[in-house]
Amino acid sequence: MADSMPRELESSLWRLFRDFFTRAERKRRWSLVEDIPWAQCNRNLDPAIADVVESFCAVELFLPDYVTKFLGVNRASKGRAWFLANWGYEELKHSMALGDWLLRSGHRSEEQMADLESQVAEREWNLPQDSASGMIIYAMTQELATWLNYRNLRRRVQEKGGDPALEQLLMFIAVDERSHHTFFRDCVELFLKYDRKTTLEQLGRVLNHFNMPAIYELADSRQRVARIKELEIFTENLYYEEVYQPILAVLDVDRAELRNRAPGRKKSPVLGGVCHQGS
Repeated sequence: MADSMPRELESSLWRLFRDFFTRAERKRRWSLVEDIPWAQCNRNLDPAIADVVESFCAVELFLPDYVTKFLGVNRASKGRAWFLANWGYEELKHSMALGDWLLRSGHRSEEQMADLESQVAEREWNLPQDSASGMIIYAMTQELATWLNYRNLRRRVQEKGGDPALEQLLMFIAVDERSHHTFFRDCVELFLKYDRKTTLEQLGRVLNHFNMPAIYELADSRQRVARIKELEIFTENLYYEEVYQPILAVLDVDRAELRNRAPGRKKSPVLGGVCHQGS
């Protein structure tokens, strides 16, 4: 699908953004200072939880790359560009909240957080898709996967003794991520309406080769991924059952139709091995 889109489609994308923004202003804005019970951080929470929080914080710290590169290929579309500016604001709150919890809970020191930020700054995230519309499809998938990560992490926190501050901020972040997914999904539904053939090709490419962003850019990525798997926060099966299948169902795309349009699967989602479920 050409990234220079018909005027009618651009008008629809702008309406999607205005509706998204109105709902966010009325129902979803939260304060990093006032809405999280920081005094109730659990300093004795399982260190494995803190390790995962740190990994998610590191992923969020690639925000300058996400915003500049993703926004750069979508700047010709006002609806998409304005959304991405708002998206960047919400994502920076996520990185700040996660970093603040690591410090306030005592699970990380100022020096350790500075080292993490330096590690991220030494690396660069690049666009995983080669078109603006392909990146919208990738973002739709990534935001649902990210929502799943935060939902499951919150459940593990509750199972391991609880932390009211972390549970609250993870709930806020999960709600944001689900809202982002819905916006991107609505965009993809419009793309399917205007150019189903090309959109299906891009959808298959994304779903069959999906990896969570940026975590593989970190020097100790193998250990970080292993910890996420051990806690069953995000696995191949979870991706297939709670990301891959729901996306196809909501978009009303049959798996056979997707296979016929897309290149074959080479790597499993997230973990880099061979995946047989969707092939």
